[in-house]
Amino acid sequence: MLRKVLLGFACILTLFGVSRVLAGEAHAWPMAAWGLVLLLAVVFERWRYAPRSETDVGEWQATPERFIDPESGKLMQVLYQPVTGERRYVAVEDATESGE
Repeated sequence: MLRKVLLGFACILTLFGVSRVLAGEAHAWPMAAWGLVLLLAVVFERWRYAPRSETDVGEWQATPERFIDPESGKLMQVLYQPVTGERRYVAVEDATESGE
């Protein structure tokens, strides 16, 4: 929802700024520039922050780190993948069921 609102606002800001510049108002170019920056940021943020790898690919090693998850109240185990340096957190029941 927020993404759609930002895309709409960025499009309106860009189009309005470009139309004002083309109408001869040279001082309106920052509006067009900021609209374009916002538009590009919203469009490319999903690409930039996409997951880099599958979570189940590769060999995960259990670490001695454990903690209680404040939301669920479950005991969590920290798993580490040495190849990528990724960490993930699984409930201790899930970790023992999957043989880790």
